[in-house]
Amino acid sequence: MDNFPVVAQADASLPNHTQENIHLVESAVGSNSPPKEKVGSDFDSRMMLRCLELARRALGRTSPNPLVGAVIVKDGEIVGEGFHPRAGEPHAEVFALKAAGDRARGATIYVSLEPCNHYGRTPPCSEGLIEAGVAKVVVGMVDPNPLVAGGGIARLRAAGIEVLVGVEESACCQLNEAFIHRILYKRPLGILKYAMTLDGKIATTSGHSAWVTSQEARNEVHQLRAGCDAIIVGGNTVRQDNPYLTSHQVEAHNPLRVVMSRHLNLPESAHLWQTADAPTLVLTQEGANPDFQKLLLKQGVEVVELTSLTPDKAMAYLYERGFCSVLWECGGTLAASAIAQGAVQKVLAFIAPKIIGGSIAPTPVGDLGFTTMTEALSLERVRWRVVGSDCLVEGYFPQKANSQ
Repeated sequence: MDNFPVVAQADASLPNHTQENIHLVESAVGSNSPPKEKVGSDFDSRMMLRCLELARRALGRTSPNPLVGAVIVKDGEIVGEGFHPRAGEPHAEVFALKAAGDRARGATIYVSLEPCNHYGRTPPCSEGLIEAGVAKVVVGMVDPNPLVAGGGIARLRAAGIEVLVGVEESACCQLNEAFIHRILYKRPLGILKYAMTLDGKIATTSGHSAWVTSQEARNEVHQLRAGCDAIIVGGNTVRQDNPYLTSHQVEAHNPLRVVMSRHLNLPESAHLWQTADAPTLVLTQEGANPDFQKLLLKQGVEVVELTSLTPDKAMAYLYERGFCSVLWECGGTLAASAIAQGAVQKVLAFIAPKIIGGSIAPTPVGDLGFTTMTEALSLERVRWRVVGSDCLVEGYFPQKANSQ
């Protein structure tokens, strides 16, 4: 590998005002950007954080739509709340207006994402707010979707409604970082998650890996899964670990479990083939092991053949299925390939205070072809925190937007 490819390209076909919003959104998400002047009052911030709390109730269920919450306030009292439960159902504003009823007239509505102004699966929320007679709309962030992209705000202002934009903007962007990435780069947000020992091993030389990290760290991973649309592993992970890849939480969302295998040399019995609690998709190459494909189909496992089975092609396929976020929980070889092909934008590394040694013990990322330290990939917007007895490092690969 001579050079690491560009991680993603922004859509150059977006209108100029949308491109400006892209920069606003990216700067809001980036924790390394200079701190912005606070927008709105402390009360505004509390209400917007309540919107985000409501929005999180639909984690993992709204793609390709964003997570959105709404709160209606009149005379300092909350009179209506709502959130968007899933694609095709009413938006957060609709539920909040229904809860508020006649009390919405003259009230202030807080919404974490700009109200839409176009007809999709549902009518435009901006028109609903105008008809309800709200006096003020407080918006967390501008919608990067070119179908909205400031149009909702403009429509509300044209109707004489006061609009305040940017309250808790960074938090709103962070919640919907996967939706934002999908809109801007036409791919799901790829998240590489792994757990390793202090000396950089994900298993012993024999392949034993249960458990590298603490129960608290594993609980964190279960929450992460609940917020993602899909989890990808390779055939080696299925053969060696026989994982469940579920959220392990009652009533929580279970993502689509995806296995990438070129030859389908997989065990006939595996936890992933049990699809009663969570669906499983196997991505393979055209013509691979027809008999095993039939076996999988009989067990309710979906099988899709791709002309070329690569991380990039897998992400393109999952984008077409409407996904916003994909979690890579694979071994080092597939992880390296996913990184090299720009299928990973975010890294979550759990580091356990353990040392197991082993010169051939597996590491989280395989060969990237680098020979000098200057070629190392440096993460941006890095955050560290302690989870149980472990340390979680979170960061992002630099994004390169199209300059045309």
